[in-house]
Amino acid sequence: MQRTYSIIIPVYNRPQEMDELLTSILAQDYRGVFEVCVIEDGSVLKSNDILDKFKKELTIQYFDTENTGPGASRNFGMKQAKGNYFIILDSDVILPKNYLSIIDKKLELNFTDAFGGPDAAHPNFTPLQKAINYSMTSFLTTGGIRGKKNGVGTFQPRSFNMGLSKIAFEKTKGFSNMRAGEDIDLTFRLWEEGFKTQLIEEAFVYHKRRNSIAGFFKQTFAFGAARPILNRKYPASSKITYWFPSLFILGFDIALLSFLLGYHRPILLYFFYFSLIFIDSSFRNYFNLKVVFLSIITSFTQFLGYGLGFLESQLFKNKK
Repeated sequence: MQRTYSIIIPVYNRPQEMDELLTSILAQDYRGVFEVCVIEDGSVLKSNDILDKFKKELTIQYFDTENTGPGASRNFGMKQAKGNYFIILDSDVILPKNYLSIIDKKLELNFTDAFGGPDAAHPNFTPLQKAINYSMTSFLTTGGIRGKKNGVGTFQPRSFNMGLSKIAFEKTKGFSNMRAGEDIDLTFRLWEEGFKTQLIEEAFVYHKRRNSIAGFFKQTFAFGAARPILNRKYPASSKITYWFPSLFILGFDIALLSFLLGYHRPILLYFFYFSLIFIDSSFRNYFNLKVVFLSIITSFTQFLGYGLGFLESQLFKNKK
């Protein structure tokens, strides 16, 4: 079957981001058939004026809906879409010009009903955005699970950059009503239905993520809170490693208390760890010291947010 693509983009109060994303879509070197479906998820700041700039050169469907959250918005867009393979993007990404061509070639060689791609920091991103990207992708912070080769059928796509066939969408009914972790939940249900997933390493996007430490903390807290819920829904997916951020924060509290009581060895372990982050981030960010120091802050924020969210969900929402 010839693949026709529908790019599904939920957006909430981010018209400027839509301008940048659509500009990058317009610049694609792919010459096959595709459309863009934008779902305005109850925004006050609408994107319709931005979309009007591109309608002569791009096939765009625009839906202005009530606020239902990104998962439900994506489902709505996929129901309206005309393509038979959906590419799901967050509004805060920018595409390299060969993004669609890479996906089409990879699916031609190794078709799967779902795929995911990694993310990267664009050279024009702010120092904080680059630091957040480092913290979310570094082996020292996440084990490098985002964007590293796992076997076909085991990779868990993330909704900021993923693909889903129409057949798989109709079988699984798409995303659940979870506000965080909904993409992982969808992956588990895809596997239960016998569909395979893969990572397309070359199909990366430039991902802005959050633009403040507070926003990044809130996001990682939600990620942490979602994991025990997923563990309860899919017990076989539970891993001891999901406890590591919580243990990291509890250990840091103990080390800090020990330091105040005059016992310094525990805090030296954390000093050594953050020194490794300093060195690694220096090489990855071309010795931009502002980004490097922010990487230490964002890495700690990531552990703090995820760890606290995980503990709260695990200890106080266990019956939900």
